[in-house]
Amino acid sequence: MPIDPAVAALTDELVADRRHLHAHPDLSFREGPTVAYLRGRIESLGLVAEDAGGGLVVRLAGTRGAGRTVGVRADMDGLPVEEAPGLPFRSQNPGVMHACGHDAHMAIALGVVRYLAARRDAFGGEVRFLFQPAEETPPGGALQLIEAGALDGVDAVIGLHVNAALPVGLAQIHPGPLLANADVFDIEIEGVGGHGSSPHQTVDATLVAAQTAVNLQTVVSRKVDPLEPAVVTVGQIEAGTAHNIIPAHARLRGTVRTFSTETQTRVREEMARVVEATAAAAGARARLDYRIGYPATVNPEGGPTAVLEAAGREVLGERRVIQARPWMAGEDFSYYQKRVPGAFFFLGCKEGEHLGPHHSALFRVDEACLPLGVDILARGAVRLTAGA
Repeated sequence: MPIDPAVAALTDELVADRRHLHAHPDLSFREGPTVAYLRGRIESLGLVAEDAGGGLVVRLAGTRGAGRTVGVRADMDGLPVEEAPGLPFRSQNPGVMHACGHDAHMAIALGVVRYLAARRDAFGGEVRFLFQPAEETPPGGALQLIEAGALDGVDAVIGLHVNAALPVGLAQIHPGPLLANADVFDIEIEGVGGHGSSPHQTVDATLVAAQTAVNLQTVVSRKVDPLEPAVVTVGQIEAGTAHNIIPAHARLRGTVRTFSTETQTRVREEMARVVEATAAAAGARARLDYRIGYPATVNPEGGPTAVLEAAGREVLGERRVIQARPWMAGEDFSYYQKRVPGAFFFLGCKEGEHLGPHHSALFRVDEACLPLGVDILARGAVRLTAGA
Protein backbone atom coordinates (compact mmCIF):
# COMPACT_ATOMS: atom_id res chain seq x y z
CA MET A 1 0.00 0.00 0.00
CA PRO A 2 1.57 3.32 -1.08
CA ILE A 3 1.14 5.10 2.23
CA ASP A 4 2.99 8.39 2.63
CA PRO A 5 6.30 7.57 4.42
CA ALA A 6 5.82 10.64 6.62
CA VAL A 7 2.51 9.19 7.82
CA ALA A 8 4.05 5.78 8.36
CA ALA A 9 6.67 7.45 10.56
CA LEU A 10 3.87 8.52 12.92
CA THR A 11 2.80 4.93 13.63
CA ASP A 12 4.41 4.60 17.06
CA GLU A 13 2.77 7.84 18.24
CA LEU A 14 -0.58 6.77 16.80
CA VAL A 15 -0.42 3.47 18.66
CA ALA A 16 0.65 5.15 21.90
CA ASP A 17 -2.21 7.65 21.70
CA ARG A 18 -4.74 4.98 20.88
CA ARG A 19 -3.62 2.71 23.72
CA HIS A 20 -3.70 5.51 26.28
CA LEU A 21 -7.18 6.52 25.18
CA HIS A 22 -8.33 2.90 25.16
CA ALA A 23 -7.11 2.38 28.71
CA HIS A 24 -8.88 5.54 29.95
CA PRO A 25 -12.36 5.65 28.37
CA ASP A 26 -15.04 8.12 29.43
CA LEU A 27 -18.80 7.86 29.07
CA SER A 28 -20.89 10.28 27.03
CA PHE A 29 -21.04 13.83 28.37
CA ARG A 30 -18.33 12.92 30.92
CA GLU A 31 -15.28 13.13 28.67
CA GLY A 32 -13.30 15.60 30.81
CA PRO A 33 -10.19 13.42 31.26
CA THR A 34 -10.18 12.55 27.56
CA VAL A 35 -10.45 16.23 26.66
CA ALA A 36 -7.55 17.02 28.98
CA TYR A 37 -5.35 14.39 27.31
CA LEU A 38 -6.21 15.61 23.82
CA ARG A 39 -5.59 19.21 24.85
CA GLY A 40 -2.13 18.31 26.12
CA ARG A 41 -1.23 16.49 22.93
CA ILE A 42 -2.44 19.34 20.75
CA GLU A 43 -0.81 22.10 22.77
CA SER A 44 2.49 20.19 22.68
CA LEU A 45 2.49 21.00 18.95
CA GLY A 46 2.16 24.72 19.67
CA LEU A 47 -1.50 24.71 18.61
CA VAL A 48 -4.56 26.07 20.41
CA ALA A 49 -7.33 23.69 21.50
CA GLU A 50 -10.56 25.64 21.94
CA ASP A 51 -13.32 24.45 24.26
CA ALA A 52 -16.56 23.95 22.35
CA GLY A 53 -19.73 22.15 23.39
CA GLY A 54 -17.99 19.71 25.71
CA GLY A 55 -15.33 18.93 23.13
CA LEU A 56 -12.41 20.64 21.44
CA VAL A 57 -11.91 22.55 18.19
CA VAL A 58 -8.46 22.91 16.62
CA ARG A 59 -8.00 25.37 13.74
CA LEU A 60 -5.05 24.74 11.45
CA ALA A 61 -4.50 27.46 8.85
CA GLY A 62 -2.58 26.68 5.71
CA THR A 63 -0.03 29.10 4.25
CA ARG A 64 -0.61 28.48 0.55
CA GLY A 65 -3.15 31.28 0.36
CA ALA A 66 -6.90 31.46 0.17
CA GLY A 67 -8.85 28.26 0.40
CA ARG A 68 -11.88 26.57 1.86
CA THR A 69 -12.44 25.47 5.45
CA VAL A 70 -12.76 21.72 5.94
CA GLY A 71 -13.86 19.99 9.14
CA VAL A 72 -12.40 16.67 10.29
CA ARG A 73 -14.52 15.04 12.98
CA ALA A 74 -13.56 12.51 15.68
CA ASP A 75 -15.90 11.28 18.42
CA MET A 76 -14.57 10.74 21.94
CA ASP A 77 -16.93 8.73 24.14
CA GLY A 78 -16.80 5.13 25.29
CA LEU A 79 -19.60 2.74 26.23
CA PRO A 80 -20.94 1.25 29.49
CA VAL A 81 -19.32 -2.13 28.75
CA GLU A 82 -16.97 -4.14 30.99
CA GLU A 83 -14.04 -5.07 28.79
CA ALA A 84 -13.02 -8.72 28.52
CA PRO A 85 -9.51 -9.57 29.81
CA GLY A 86 -6.65 -10.01 27.40
CA LEU A 87 -5.18 -6.67 26.39
CA PRO A 88 -2.22 -5.19 28.30
CA PHE A 89 -3.85 -1.77 27.81
CA ARG A 90 -7.31 -2.95 28.85
CA SER A 91 -9.69 -0.29 30.19
CA GLN A 92 -8.75 0.91 33.67
CA ASN A 93 -12.20 2.39 34.23
CA PRO A 94 -14.52 -0.37 35.54
CA GLY A 95 -17.63 -0.80 33.46
CA VAL A 96 -16.47 1.56 30.71
CA MET A 97 -14.84 0.56 27.42
CA HIS A 98 -14.00 1.92 24.01
CA ALA A 99 -16.09 -0.85 22.48
CA CYS A 100 -16.82 0.97 19.23
CA GLY A 101 -13.44 2.34 18.15
CA HIS A 102 -13.64 5.98 19.15
CA ASP A 103 -10.17 5.65 20.66
CA ALA A 104 -8.92 4.85 17.15
CA HIS A 105 -10.85 7.80 15.70
CA MET A 106 -9.20 10.21 18.14
CA ALA A 107 -5.74 8.77 17.55
CA ILE A 108 -6.22 9.09 13.79
CA ALA A 109 -7.42 12.70 14.10
CA LEU A 110 -4.41 13.54 16.30
CA GLY A 111 -2.23 12.00 13.60
CA VAL A 112 -3.79 14.22 10.95
CA VAL A 113 -3.20 17.23 13.20
CA ARG A 114 0.50 16.33 13.59
CA TYR A 115 0.95 15.55 9.91
CA LEU A 116 -0.68 18.72 8.57
CA ALA A 117 0.79 21.00 11.25
CA ALA A 118 4.18 20.18 9.76
CA ARG A 119 2.93 20.82 6.21
CA ARG A 120 0.98 24.06 6.31
CA ASP A 121 2.55 25.05 3.01
CA ALA A 122 0.71 22.14 1.35
CA PHE A 123 -2.71 23.76 1.61
CA GLY A 124 -4.57 27.05 1.81
CA GLY A 125 -7.64 27.85 3.83
CA GLU A 126 -8.18 25.96 7.06
CA VAL A 127 -8.51 22.40 8.34
CA ARG A 128 -10.66 22.43 11.46
CA PHE A 129 -10.64 19.43 13.79
CA LEU A 130 -13.82 18.66 15.72
CA PHE A 131 -13.23 16.44 18.74
CA GLN A 132 -16.82 15.67 19.65
CA PRO A 133 -18.39 14.25 22.83
CA ALA A 134 -21.31 11.88 23.20
CA GLU A 135 -21.84 10.27 19.82
CA GLU A 136 -23.19 7.19 21.60
CA THR A 137 -25.93 8.93 23.57
CA PRO A 138 -28.74 10.96 21.94
CA PRO A 139 -29.22 13.84 21.55
CA GLY A 140 -25.50 13.48 20.86
CA GLY A 141 -22.59 15.86 20.97
CA ALA A 142 -22.63 17.02 17.35
CA LEU A 143 -25.46 19.44 18.05
CA GLN A 144 -23.55 20.88 20.99
CA LEU A 145 -20.53 21.61 18.81
CA ILE A 146 -22.71 23.11 16.10
CA GLU A 147 -24.52 25.33 18.62
CA ALA A 148 -21.13 26.43 19.97
CA GLY A 149 -20.16 27.66 16.49
CA ALA A 150 -17.69 24.90 15.65
CA LEU A 151 -19.14 24.56 12.16
CA ASP A 152 -19.33 28.29 11.39
CA GLY A 153 -17.55 29.01 8.13
CA VAL A 154 -16.94 25.33 7.37
CA ASP A 155 -17.44 24.44 3.70
CA ALA A 156 -17.26 20.64 3.99
CA VAL A 157 -16.79 18.02 6.71
CA ILE A 158 -15.33 14.51 6.60
CA GLY A 159 -15.10 11.64 9.03
CA LEU A 160 -14.59 7.91 9.36
CA HIS A 161 -15.60 4.96 11.46
CA VAL A 162 -13.49 1.85 11.95
CA ASN A 163 -15.27 -1.36 10.99
CA ALA A 164 -14.42 -4.57 12.84
CA ALA A 165 -16.11 -6.69 10.16
CA LEU A 166 -13.80 -5.33 7.46
CA PRO A 167 -10.13 -6.45 7.14
CA VAL A 168 -7.36 -3.90 7.49
CA GLY A 169 -6.43 -2.45 4.11
CA LEU A 170 -10.01 -2.12 2.91
CA ALA A 171 -12.39 0.84 3.09
CA GLN A 172 -16.06 1.27 2.26
CA ILE A 173 -17.81 4.36 0.96
CA HIS A 174 -20.63 5.18 -1.39
CA PRO A 175 -22.92 8.08 -2.26
CA GLY A 176 -26.39 7.93 -0.80
CA PRO A 177 -27.78 6.59 2.49
CA LEU A 178 -25.06 4.98 4.57
CA LEU A 179 -26.44 4.89 8.14
CA ALA A 180 -30.03 4.96 9.30
CA ASN A 181 -32.46 7.19 11.13
CA ALA A 182 -32.02 6.00 14.71
CA ASP A 183 -35.14 6.51 16.84
CA VAL A 184 -36.04 5.18 20.28
CA PHE A 185 -39.31 4.39 22.02
CA ASP A 186 -40.78 3.63 25.44
CA ILE A 187 -44.13 1.91 25.92
CA GLU A 188 -45.88 2.14 29.29
CA ILE A 189 -48.58 -0.46 29.96
CA GLU A 190 -51.07 -0.17 32.80
CA GLY A 191 -53.18 -3.16 33.78
CA VAL A 192 -54.60 -4.45 37.06
CA GLY A 193 -52.28 -6.33 39.38
CA GLY A 194 -53.14 -9.18 41.68
CA HIS A 195 -52.22 -12.58 43.10
CA GLY A 196 -50.50 -15.01 40.76
CA SER A 197 -53.08 -17.66 41.62
CA SER A 198 -56.00 -15.53 40.40
CA PRO A 199 -55.23 -14.19 36.92
CA HIS A 200 -58.96 -13.83 36.20
CA GLN A 201 -59.09 -10.97 38.69
CA THR A 202 -56.30 -9.04 36.96
CA VAL A 203 -55.28 -7.43 33.69
CA ASP A 204 -51.83 -8.95 33.31
CA ALA A 205 -49.39 -6.24 32.22
CA THR A 206 -46.69 -8.83 31.59
CA LEU A 207 -48.86 -10.70 29.12
CA VAL A 208 -49.84 -7.46 27.38
CA ALA A 209 -46.17 -6.49 27.15
CA ALA A 210 -45.28 -9.86 25.60
CA GLN A 211 -48.13 -9.63 23.09
CA THR A 212 -47.15 -6.08 22.25
CA ALA A 213 -43.53 -7.10 21.58
CA VAL A 214 -44.72 -9.83 19.22
CA ASN A 215 -47.35 -7.70 17.48
CA LEU A 216 -44.84 -4.89 16.84
CA GLN A 217 -42.98 -7.24 14.50
CA THR A 218 -45.94 -7.12 12.13
CA VAL A 219 -45.32 -3.41 11.54
CA VAL A 220 -42.30 -4.10 9.35
CA SER A 221 -43.47 -7.43 7.90
CA ARG A 222 -46.98 -6.28 6.97
CA LYS A 223 -47.11 -2.46 6.91
CA VAL A 224 -43.82 -1.44 5.27
CA ASP A 225 -42.90 -1.84 1.61
CA PRO A 226 -40.65 -4.94 1.46
CA LEU A 227 -38.14 -2.94 -0.59
CA GLU A 228 -37.82 -0.29 2.12
CA PRO A 229 -35.37 -1.10 4.96
CA ALA A 230 -36.86 -0.92 8.45
CA VAL A 231 -36.16 -2.47 11.84
CA VAL A 232 -38.27 -2.43 15.01
CA THR A 233 -36.40 -3.89 17.97
CA VAL A 234 -37.68 -4.29 21.53
CA GLY A 235 -34.50 -4.27 23.57
CA GLN A 236 -35.87 -4.19 27.10
CA ILE A 237 -38.96 -5.39 28.98
CA GLU A 238 -39.51 -4.52 32.63
CA ALA A 239 -42.33 -5.92 34.75
CA GLY A 240 -43.03 -7.51 38.09
CA THR A 241 -41.51 -7.72 41.55
CA ALA A 242 -42.09 -11.31 42.72
CA HIS A 243 -42.82 -14.79 41.39
CA ASN A 244 -46.40 -14.86 42.69
CA ILE A 245 -47.56 -11.32 41.83
CA ILE A 246 -49.14 -10.39 38.52
CA PRO A 247 -47.86 -6.87 37.86
CA ALA A 248 -50.06 -3.92 37.10
CA HIS A 249 -47.36 -2.10 35.14
CA ALA A 250 -44.88 -3.01 32.42
CA ARG A 251 -42.49 -1.11 30.21
CA LEU A 252 -40.97 -1.88 26.84
CA ARG A 253 -38.05 0.04 25.39
CA GLY A 254 -36.50 -0.25 21.97
CA THR A 255 -35.26 1.29 18.78
CA VAL A 256 -36.51 1.87 15.24
CA ARG A 257 -34.20 2.13 12.23
CA THR A 258 -35.25 3.43 8.81
CA PHE A 259 -33.72 5.38 5.93
CA SER A 260 -36.57 7.40 4.42
CA THR A 261 -38.67 9.91 6.35
CA GLU A 262 -41.80 8.41 4.77
CA THR A 263 -41.02 4.96 6.19
CA GLN A 264 -40.05 6.51 9.50
CA THR A 265 -43.46 8.21 9.73
CA ARG A 266 -45.34 5.07 8.64
CA VAL A 267 -43.60 2.92 11.24
CA ARG A 268 -44.30 5.40 14.03
CA GLU A 269 -48.00 5.62 13.12
CA GLU A 270 -48.43 1.86 12.84
CA MET A 271 -46.61 1.26 16.12
CA ALA A 272 -49.03 3.60 17.88
CA ARG A 273 -51.98 1.69 16.41
CA VAL A 274 -50.56 -1.70 17.45
CA VAL A 275 -49.73 -0.57 20.96
CA GLU A 276 -53.19 0.90 21.57
CA ALA A 277 -55.09 -2.01 20.01
CA THR A 278 -53.12 -4.72 21.82
CA ALA A 279 -53.68 -3.07 25.17
CA ALA A 280 -57.36 -2.42 24.49
CA ALA A 281 -57.96 -6.05 23.53
CA ALA A 282 -56.76 -7.11 26.99
CA GLY A 283 -58.56 -4.36 28.89
CA ALA A 284 -55.32 -2.50 29.62
CA ARG A 285 -54.08 0.97 28.74
CA ALA A 286 -50.84 1.77 26.97
CA ARG A 287 -48.87 4.85 25.95
CA LEU A 288 -46.20 5.04 23.27
CA ASP A 289 -43.45 7.62 23.68
CA TYR A 290 -41.66 7.71 20.31
CA ARG A 291 -38.59 9.96 20.08
CA ILE A 292 -36.91 10.94 16.84
CA GLY A 293 -33.17 10.33 17.10
CA TYR A 294 -30.22 10.85 14.80
CA PRO A 295 -31.17 11.42 11.17
CA ALA A 296 -29.80 9.18 8.46
CA THR A 297 -26.19 9.67 7.39
CA VAL A 298 -26.33 10.34 3.65
CA ASN A 299 -23.23 10.92 1.54
CA PRO A 300 -23.69 13.34 -1.37
CA GLU A 301 -22.93 12.47 -4.96
CA GLY A 302 -19.51 13.81 -5.91
CA GLY A 303 -17.92 16.47 -3.69
CA PRO A 304 -16.36 15.18 -0.48
CA THR A 305 -17.59 11.63 -1.17
CA ALA A 306 -15.68 11.44 -4.43
CA VAL A 307 -12.64 13.09 -2.86
CA LEU A 308 -12.47 10.56 -0.02
CA GLU A 309 -13.00 7.66 -2.40
CA ALA A 310 -10.13 8.85 -4.60
CA ALA A 311 -7.87 9.36 -1.58
CA GLY A 312 -8.72 5.88 -0.33
CA ARG A 313 -7.84 4.30 -3.65
CA GLU A 314 -4.48 6.08 -3.70
CA VAL A 315 -3.58 4.92 -0.19
CA LEU A 316 -5.07 1.41 -0.23
CA GLY A 317 -5.09 0.47 -3.89
CA GLU A 318 -7.56 0.79 -6.75
CA ARG A 319 -9.60 -2.28 -5.77
CA ARG A 320 -9.35 -1.82 -2.00
CA VAL A 321 -12.12 0.77 -1.70
CA ILE A 322 -15.44 -0.99 -2.07
CA GLN A 323 -19.04 0.11 -2.19
CA ALA A 324 -20.56 0.15 1.29
CA ARG A 325 -23.86 -1.53 1.95
CA PRO A 326 -26.16 0.70 3.98
CA TRP A 327 -26.01 -0.22 7.66
CA MET A 328 -28.90 0.20 10.09
CA ALA A 329 -26.69 1.71 12.78
CA GLY A 330 -27.01 5.43 13.52
CA GLU A 331 -24.50 8.31 13.68
CA ASP A 332 -24.82 11.93 14.72
CA PHE A 333 -22.31 12.84 12.01
CA SER A 334 -25.55 13.29 10.07
CA TYR A 335 -26.19 16.58 11.88
CA TYR A 336 -23.07 18.06 10.27
CA GLN A 337 -24.28 16.84 6.88
CA LYS A 338 -27.58 18.65 7.43
CA ARG A 339 -25.63 21.93 7.41
CA VAL A 340 -22.69 21.47 5.05
CA PRO A 341 -21.64 18.87 2.45
CA GLY A 342 -20.13 15.97 4.35
CA ALA A 343 -18.85 12.47 3.65
CA PHE A 344 -18.33 9.52 5.95
CA PHE A 345 -16.56 6.22 5.28
CA PHE A 346 -15.72 2.92 6.96
CA LEU A 347 -12.11 1.86 7.53
CA GLY A 348 -11.31 -1.81 8.01
CA CYS A 349 -9.87 -2.66 11.44
CA LYS A 350 -10.57 -6.39 11.79
CA GLU A 351 -7.89 -8.06 13.89
CA GLY A 352 -7.09 -11.36 12.13
CA GLU A 353 -9.85 -13.87 12.78
CA HIS A 354 -11.07 -12.03 15.87
CA LEU A 355 -14.85 -11.71 15.70
CA GLY A 356 -15.66 -9.31 18.54
CA PRO A 357 -18.39 -7.03 17.15
CA HIS A 358 -18.87 -3.37 17.87
CA HIS A 359 -20.36 -2.63 21.30
CA SER A 360 -19.19 -5.97 22.70
CA ALA A 361 -16.70 -6.72 25.49
CA LEU A 362 -14.54 -8.52 22.89
CA PHE A 363 -14.27 -5.65 20.42
CA ARG A 364 -10.74 -5.17 19.07
CA VAL A 365 -8.94 -2.85 16.65
CA ASP A 366 -5.97 -3.87 14.51
CA GLU A 367 -3.74 -0.83 14.94
CA ALA A 368 -2.32 -1.24 11.45
CA CYS A 369 -5.40 0.70 10.32
CA LEU A 370 -4.35 3.87 12.13
CA PRO A 371 -1.82 5.31 9.65
CA LEU A 372 -4.12 4.37 6.76
CA GLY A 373 -6.88 6.47 8.28
CA VAL A 374 -4.49 9.38 8.80
CA ASP A 375 -3.31 9.33 5.19
CA ILE A 376 -6.82 9.13 3.70
CA LEU A 377 -8.24 11.92 5.86
CA ALA A 378 -5.20 14.16 5.36
CA ARG A 379 -5.30 13.80 1.58
CA GLY A 380 -9.04 14.35 1.53
CA ALA A 381 -8.87 17.44 3.73
CA VAL A 382 -6.08 19.06 1.70
CA ARG A 383 -7.91 18.52 -1.58
CA LEU A 384 -11.15 19.86 -0.20
CA THR A 385 -9.44 23.06 1.01
CA ALA A 386 -8.49 23.59 -2.65
CA GLY A 387 -12.11 23.27 -3.70
CA ALA A 388 -11.98 19.73 -5.07
